[in-house]
Amino acid sequence: QVQLVESGGGLVQAGGSLRLSCAASGSIFRINAMGWYRQAPGKQRELVAIFTSAGSTNYADSVKGRFTISRSNAMNMMYLQMNSLKPEDTAVYYCNYDLQRFGVRINYWGQGTQVTVSS
Repeated sequence: QVQLVESGGGLVQAGGSLRLSCAASGSIFRINAMGWYRQAPGKQRELVAIFTSAGSTNYADSVKGRFTISRSNAMNMMYLQMNSLKPEDTAVYYCNYDLQRFGVRINYWGQGTQVTVSS
């Protein structure tokens, strides 16, 4: 089993910064992808930033140039540095590990951390 725990959310004024962390425990190997998603009230969960299996990164257009995803060499920590935050960034942020286990693709999610950006 894999457990993911996010931290670092909070209330910040527009233009401010936050750094989210995701701590992963358990058997982490055969990673298809790992990334950050967010869900605002009344909206569907959306991709924010992701590491592909090749190690490249992709970002949602709305966060390009403002957010940076990073991770530890052991892949057991993942971060999201969020700068120049806007009120529309307000959401619950989730980390996700997309793993291949015994030939089956399994997605693991954290419990989420709230980010609120005031105008």
